[in-house]
Amino acid sequence: MKHYRVIGLALGIAGMLAVSGCSKTAATSPFNEAGSVSASGEQTEGASESTEDSAELEELVRQADVLAAGYDYDSAIALLQDVKGYASNAMLKDAVSRYKKEKSQTVLWADNKQVPHIFFHTLVPNTDLAFDGDYREAGYNQVMTTVDEFDKIMEQMYERGWVLVTPYQLYKMEEVTEDVVVQEAYTDEDGQEVPAVTEKQTVTKMVKQDIYLPEGKKPFVLSQDDVCYYEYMEGDGFPSRLVIGADGKVTNEYINEDGSVTYGSYDVMPRLEDFLEKHPDFAYQGARGILALTGYNGILGYRTSDYTYGAGTEKENPNIEADKKEAAKVAQAIKDQGWIIASHSWGHRNYATSSWEVFKADADLWNEEVAPLIGGTDMVIFPFGSDIGSWRGYDGERYEYLKSLGFDYYCNVDGSTLYWVQVTNDYFRQGRMNLDGYRMYQDLYKGADKLSELFDVESVFDPARPLPVPDM
Repeated sequence: MKHYRVIGLALGIAGMLAVSGCSKTAATSPFNEAGSVSASGEQTEGASESTEDSAELEELVRQADVLAAGYDYDSAIALLQDVKGYASNAMLKDAVSRYKKEKSQTVLWADNKQVPHIFFHTLVPNTDLAFDGDYREAGYNQVMTTVDEFDKIMEQMYERGWVLVTPYQLYKMEEVTEDVVVQEAYTDEDGQEVPAVTEKQTVTKMVKQDIYLPEGKKPFVLSQDDVCYYEYMEGDGFPSRLVIGADGKVTNEYINEDGSVTYGSYDVMPRLEDFLEKHPDFAYQGARGILALTGYNGILGYRTSDYTYGAGTEKENPNIEADKKEAAKVAQAIKDQGWIIASHSWGHRNYATSSWEVFKADADLWNEEVAPLIGGTDMVIFPFGSDIGSWRGYDGERYEYLKSLGFDYYCNVDGSTLYWVQVTNDYFRQGRMNLDGYRMYQDLYKGADKLSELFDVESVFDPARPLPVPDM
């Protein structure tokens, strides 16, 4: 399974790297002699290009600074050392020395199983419409987070030294060569002990990855469920879909009450991207979050399925092929920005309690209908916080079936603790903590105290929320 991850500003950097192999002649290369001033006092062509070249080098250093701020010191160093003429350029060498010093001051994160995983649903940008007293209000109040709360959570977690990582940066499926027992030790007929026979074999297994961070920094994982912008949310003040903006980055489309359309950062993905532009040190080596998708009402706000949920009736979308094409483009742009896309089942099914027939049909439908639009995934985030195995580990036909579909990473919900990771040779499994109205209300008014390590709930909790927040 191919994993997509963008390190820092890789696309912009790729363009800048072309400087070292550009089509300028040697005489006017930014890495040769500067231009001079003619006898008449006019600047020569070489001098003009030297000024331009200096600006290009300063931009390269700026790009490298962003990489280093995100703890990708090796890429920052390589970016500048690859420049022709690096050895004689004091500015580049000084920057590299700075990156090396910063790298030397990082420490290995001790335990990759001591990493919390927080998650959100669709953010609430318009509390007046979401909390307007209709029958959907209770659900929104329970499981969703307002934009104001999200911003405060990110700011406080940043101030407390939290750094975003991905599950792939914790553990990754890799091919390794190791000694494998091909014949067990035994006692022969003469009573002699015969030692075990081993041979070196290449196996694929989960391998712990090293994470180096400055002292005091600590990693966390972030995800968002149901990034589909369901039809039932229309008119309640939520964005309508994700789109590719004029700058090539993914943003939200929002339909106002008068029918006009605006574009902006109304949900987790574009809002976190905005935050990371200001604070690149909030993400480890280009890490981003995970977006979990169902399929029954389409993905990312595009109606890529003809089926509606629950009623057992079929609803045709005459534009379904165009929606599929656009959804696939947006999904690729999401991954190009470093985000991971996961399965959240097709019909938002409880994979623990559904019958085998329903479970298998749903997993197949997601694999057939959604996976091709997103380019596949090896990660599943279970709806309802359910799971397909006990704390002891996975076995049985449901796990085996999901594994056969290519899933290696599994996430449930565990509101009892911030830290729960289980790793075997075959899978990575992580519990998640919901940062929604219900969980914050329990902390603030019921003494649960599950979130204080992450942020101060009292200062984050949105006064626009109706009280009390209903129990789940």
